[in-house]
Amino acid sequence: MSKRWTAAMAMVVVMLAAVPAAAEGVAGTATATMRRVVVSIPDRKLAVIEDGATVEVYDVAVGKPSTPSPVGTFTIVNRVAHPTYYRPGVVIGPGDRNPLGTRWMGLSEKGYGIHGTDQPGSIGYAKSHGCIRLRNADVERLFERLRPGDVVELHAERTAEIEALFPES
Repeated sequence: MSKRWTAAMAMVVVMLAAVPAAAEGVAGTATATMRRVVVSIPDRKLAVIEDGATVEVYDVAVGKPSTPSPVGTFTIVNRVAHPTYYRPGVVIGPGDRNPLGTRWMGLSEKGYGIHGTDQPGSIGYAKSHGCIRLRNADVERLFERLRPGDVVELHAERTAEIEALFPES
């Protein structure tokens, strides 16, 4: 490796190391928001919790009995605006007929994500292949709020926290 290349890489490392400092406030305290997403599969609802407070709640579609949503704690690993849908032998580009809707947020459980839909009538039901679906307008708002690394919890049982987040109607 040349000395010029090594010096250039060192400069990039220094620049990247400075990025967290730019996110700090004037007093030197970090301004990062602690964010998590809680999904109640039986309630078919999703809540966004920031710094311990619920900031948004959405109705969702979850996995149908033959292809249930996974249960557990995951993270968001990627975000794609206007995704392309791929299935063996089928490719659907962005647009009104795309089953992923207008946004995709992939989870650390390969093949699963939070996304929009071309079937808004499915929201509130167990109709997906395991993913969490939202209306496109809702997923667009959620997409602006969430980032890779945010925690996503999918619950199959109504715990005390779930009951507090989503009281039965």
